[in-house]
Amino acid sequence: MDWQMFFHFSPAELNAIALSVKVALVSVLAGLPWAILVAWLLARKDFWGKSLLNGIIHLPLVLPPVVVGYLLLIAMGRNGIIGRYLLQWFDFSFGFSWYGAALASAIVSFPLVVRSIRLAIENVDFKLEQAARTLGASALKTFLPSPYPLRCPACWLALFWGLRVH
Repeated sequence: MDWQMFFHFSPAELNAIALSVKVALVSVLAGLPWAILVAWLLARKDFWGKSLLNGIIHLPLVLPPVVVGYLLLIAMGRNGIIGRYLLQWFDFSFGFSWYGAALASAIVSFPLVVRSIRLAIENVDFKLEQAARTLGASALKTFLPSPYPLRCPACWLALFWGLRVH
């Protein structure tokens, strides 16, 4: 089957598609390790400020996307609170670049990814991890491979949510 009869893309359209795929993949891959860490903290640890952290993480879901973008521009733009130092020290700016789009996309999808992974961690019986620890496994070994088949569907869901926001 000749797919070109269905898809007639100009070079500009192909560039837009490539940019969208690049932004989506970079935002998900950059945000996923942080999402796993935060989800594990929220699921397994009790600490002061846990509810506050949970609220801050879910803030991009309740704020309009324009507000999130504006706040990012204020913080990460060339004259922003953080962006000024990034430009001065590293000659790098998030403002009006695909890096900024990837950062904005990662921030908007972050709560959905954290929530999916957190639910997966909470659904695995903690006694399985405790049993592995008593048998000599490290904390990292008990988190990653042993209950991985129990968490796998939720991890795929988290990746889907991370890519779906784009």
